[in-house]
Amino acid sequence: MTGDSASSRPAEALPRPSQSPTRRAVTVLLGRDAVTSPGRAGAPGVGGNEEPGALVRLRLVMLSFLMLFVELALIRWLGANIVYLSYYSNFVLLGSFLGIGIGFLRARSRVNLFPLAPVALALLVLFVLRFPVQISHTSGKQLIFFGALKTTGLPTWLMLPVIFLAVAAVMAMIGEGVARTFVRFKPLEAYRLDILGSIVGIATFSALSFFDAKPLAWGIITAVALLAAYGRRIGLIPFAALASLAGLLTAQSLTSHDLWSPYYRITVGAETPAHTIPIVVNGIPHQAITRAAKRPPIFYRPYTQAPGNPLNNVLVVGAGTGNDVAGALRMGAKHVDAVEIDPMIYKLGRKLNGDQPYQDPRVSVHINDGRAFLSQTEKKYDLILFALPDSLTLVAGQSSLRLESYLFTLQAMQAARTHLVPGTGVFAMYNYYRTDWLKDRLANTLDVAYDHPPCINTVGLNRQQLSVLTISANPAAVHCTWHAPASVRPPATDDHPFIYLASNTIPSFYLVTLALILLASMLLVRAFSGPVRKARGFADLFFMGAAFMLLETKSIVQFALLFGTTWFVNALVFGGVLLAVLAAVETSRRVVIRRPRLLYAGLLAALAVAWIVPQSSLLSLGLAPRFVAAVLIAFAPIFLANLVFTQRFRDVGDSTVAFAANLLGAMVGGVIEYVSLITGYRALLIIVAGLYGLAFLAGRRHLRTPEIAAPEPALTPRAASPAAT
Repeated sequence: MTGDSASSRPAEALPRPSQSPTRRAVTVLLGRDAVTSPGRAGAPGVGGNEEPGALVRLRLVMLSFLMLFVELALIRWLGANIVYLSYYSNFVLLGSFLGIGIGFLRARSRVNLFPLAPVALALLVLFVLRFPVQISHTSGKQLIFFGALKTTGLPTWLMLPVIFLAVAAVMAMIGEGVARTFVRFKPLEAYRLDILGSIVGIATFSALSFFDAKPLAWGIITAVALLAAYGRRIGLIPFAALASLAGLLTAQSLTSHDLWSPYYRITVGAETPAHTIPIVVNGIPHQAITRAAKRPPIFYRPYTQAPGNPLNNVLVVGAGTGNDVAGALRMGAKHVDAVEIDPMIYKLGRKLNGDQPYQDPRVSVHINDGRAFLSQTEKKYDLILFALPDSLTLVAGQSSLRLESYLFTLQAMQAARTHLVPGTGVFAMYNYYRTDWLKDRLANTLDVAYDHPPCINTVGLNRQQLSVLTISANPAAVHCTWHAPASVRPPATDDHPFIYLASNTIPSFYLVTLALILLASMLLVRAFSGPVRKARGFADLFFMGAAFMLLETKSIVQFALLFGTTWFVNALVFGGVLLAVLAAVETSRRVVIRRPRLLYAGLLAALAVAWIVPQSSLLSLGLAPRFVAAVLIAFAPIFLANLVFTQRFRDVGDSTVAFAANLLGAMVGGVIEYVSLITGYRALLIIVAGLYGLAFLAGRRHLRTPEIAAPEPALTPRAASPAAT
């Protein structure tokens, strides 16, 4: 053949087929990636020696960052704008897992949905802002939710699946963009870059939380990342959607006076004729700033019932905007330690409380979780007051744990008792408890912790009943009695800290909601991803995903108990989990385990240690040794679990389908987490062991001793694949 023949020309010199008018229109409106040839997504880096270059690597890191950042932003933003959704943020996480899994299953589909991601995201934001969404629920029967707001929205069992599907749609489109780049790398290299992007995502979101950033900042980062991902390939519709998204979040951030803490969207109301300033969080009335002299006498019952108390040192947990701190000073406290978990609410109290309690030199402020403060201080107090310390949000999307859950367990009450001054020290707590069974349960908890019943004072009617529970280690220090009803619920414990759950069961509305979510997930995976037969070969990775989700949840709640439920501790745990995953990836890139069964044995041993060592034994340690022991016990199983995963994942034939199976397993693991409402968190370790046992059985044929192939000759620096070492 001569040099002029068509077959000898470079590929880019070949004539391009002309586009049809329809395809040209789609290209202009949605971008050049809207329609993708089936073979294009996996061309480079799969089955050949050429490894994608630095720009493609950077693209995968950036897309993985975007995926995790949007997931965290949706959990945070939707919970702040949909009334009562912050109690159900784990359903947003489950929707994210389903969506990303579907996106990865579509990695080689002809139609590319990634250009539509800004459209779906903008429509979701527009709908929530323009048509206020509420979740209607019934409180007091099976599970108590705080908040003095009557909602008129759809019932919980219907509204949560709608939100779940909306989130899944957005994340499926973003996940598909990640998957189409993911598939260009060898499996472990792709996973490594994905984890690096996720680490950047959690670090960025944590930094924004530290600076109390408004949604405008989240929108700008999301829009910039999407623009960078599309580049010159962006179409008119995605560009217009990004502009709309930025405009909507800018309007919300600049036209309202809402403040954003790491936990809530906070709205400060106008001062009422009664000279109180209401504080609303996530659309729900939460606190009211009131002058100490104008508070009803019942708030001062812990002081008047113990007239001999010298009040040298007072601890107020749930100090909020300073009402109870001002009250303690008014009653003669010589020093007050004020513990508040939300830094923004403290700042509001410092600025707006007319008594100016936080400016008083007798007051020391601690931005911390109350249970964590008790475990870290050695001081003794004449009065410890738990003042309305209920929250309206969960610790993390992986669990059903609320910010204050560990404050009301039997172990927490026993810990508070050890910090009372012998003989005269008094413990008190008050709240609008909504139901008699909750008030009696807390009274019974104090009865067990102190070996005698507390005093109870109640004013108001029905859900507006304010009850104050007061007790001392010395029965003579407080003069009152409580007569337990014929049937009273046992105390909550650190292993089962669900104080607001009427019995150890999964509430019926949860069961209906979870059933609808699982049904919708099966239908969506089948409808949008084609036959699932191709995923059956990765059943072991599915079980690993479910098990790891539960293992991560157990680690989060364990660290919440040991170090507090603050957003900072939560961010550190997420970062630690990702670093443990990255360490496992780097190990598997360099080392081939000749006997993979040993990894399963090591993982089982690590789970057994985590089961045997009681959490109470760690709480008795000092802060530094407690941290070391917690890291070893919690992260050893995480590291070994990811070694099991990465050793299997390194040689999969279809990395995106395998990764999708793992993600869908994680979603199912999130559903299984609700079993902890029955069993407690410690029993999750048994379920984790069982799921890894199923993974072992499903993947037996992949556990043969691998053959170590001779390394390929490195012709150029780009020819050697990091994943092949």
